[in-house]
Formats: sequence, structure tokens, C-alpha cells
Amino acid sequence: MDKQNDNEKQYLFDNPKNVKRLLYIVYACCAILVLLEFVIHRHIYHSWEELFGFYPIYGFVGCVVLVLVAKWMRTFLMRDEDYYDKIEKKQHPAPLNQSKETVQAQGGNDVDA
Repeated sequence: MDKQNDNEKQYLFDNPKNVKRLLYIVYACCAILVLLEFVIHRHIYHSWEELFGFYPIYGFVGCVVLVLVAKWMRTFLMRDEDYYDKIEKKQHPAPLNQSKETVQAQGGNDVDA
């Protein structure tokens, strides 16, 4: 049992502490960027850019719109789970006199058995 654990390679984000550290770094960067709004003078082109936190709000709204558009596109782009299997079976039908063992030996479609 210990040999199996020794053989498994540990990646950087397998450890939850490293994920938390990365999140803290991202939060700190966001806080620093918000604080810089008080210090940095921008050359604005539109009056909306004068609002405090305009760019974070703009980015958040953009992400929400992208998610909503993606959900809407899913209604007409999504296919059944076995969509390509149906097409393949139409193009290459299995011979009628072939036994189940022969199909499995040739790498047939019954992978869950």
C-alpha cells in the first residue's frame, strides 16, 4: 500500500495549502488594484470611466454576459451523448452474423461490460 502512495507523483496544486496560497495572492492583487484607484490618474475617454471601480464592474458584467450567452447557445449547439456513435453506426453497421465475443475481441462498442 505504501509503495502505491510513493509512486504517485504530487503536483503543485494537489496540496490544498498551495491552492489557498494562490487564492490569497489573487485576492491581494485585487485589493492592491482597487487601492491604486485612489492614486493613479487615468486619462479617461468616456464619463463612465470616472466611476469608482468602473473596470472591475465592467469586467464582471462582461463575464456574466458571456456565461448567459454560452447557456443560450447550448440550447441549439448541444448534442446527445451518443451523437457520434449514431453517425458511426449508420456509416459502418456491424455484420449480422457476428457473435458478441467477436465484437469485443475486435474492440467493439461495449466498453462498460
